[in-house]
Amino acid sequence: MRQYDCEPTLNDSETLEFCKNGFMMFEGVVSDEVNRMTNEFLDEHDGTEPTEILDEDWFMDGVIKHPVVAGAIRSLLGKDFGLPNLVSNHRIQRPQPAQEWHYDGGDIFGPQLNYVQVFYYPQDCPRELGPTELLPGSHFLYSQRDMTKHYGRIRGSYHAVSPAGSVFLTDYSIWHRRSESWGSGLRNNVKYNYWRTSPPTRDWVEEPGFDAATADYAFHGPTFRKQFQDCYDAAEMYFWLRGEHDKFELLGGQGWPIPGNRNDLPYGAPEGVR
Repeated sequence: MRQYDCEPTLNDSETLEFCKNGFMMFEGVVSDEVNRMTNEFLDEHDGTEPTEILDEDWFMDGVIKHPVVAGAIRSLLGKDFGLPNLVSNHRIQRPQPAQEWHYDGGDIFGPQLNYVQVFYYPQDCPRELGPTELLPGSHFLYSQRDMTKHYGRIRGSYHAVSPAGSVFLTDYSIWHRRSESWGSGLRNNVKYNYWRTSPPTRDWVEEPGFDAATADYAFHGPTFRKQFQDCYDAAEMYFWLRGEHDKFELLGGQGWPIPGNRNDLPYGAPEGVR
């Protein structure tokens, strides 16, 4: 496995937001020149797995190791993270109906984050061209894969409408699908994974004033599970990423980490953690 290291760029709040939502978008970060070269390469290698693009230095430097993207990956997966070894291209001729909701095979549910799924649009993808549709917070919505297929539109879903050169990172277990399209033409959507090779630890950008005991772990959107479960799961993932999973413990009731901190230190908050 090829590995890479760089400076982390996410702070505590941004890392926690990824834990809560299950994805993170970076709009238009890849250069126009690299986008053009990517589209030309995909035209010449018309297949579902153009993995040979990983042999192109311009793609590795301009997309896979892009400072904004790689800095976020370094924050989430730690030092010397593994680089992609497989590339898929969800290339479609539009218009198309919406795809079935699903999460990809090979997922392992839980608070751990040992790999990150990434989507890259080398061309503009407005709503009419069928961008990926995500269900925020669904990386904690455990269900048999076949039980997700019958859903249609779901309240609170997010359409990854974005300009060319946009990259978004997701937890591998997040529910997603290709949304319906009514425009015409080809759409490329390049997908790959990064991998953890080192134990989790809080070595991202430490945020002044951030307090893990009083941070907001609430998921601010429609939820489809019992009250406060999203808080519990986001807090557990965040503590796992800090390398302090052993300090995560739920008191229950109105205890930490439910929202509405009415005291200086919520009941049940881990001691000595900031």
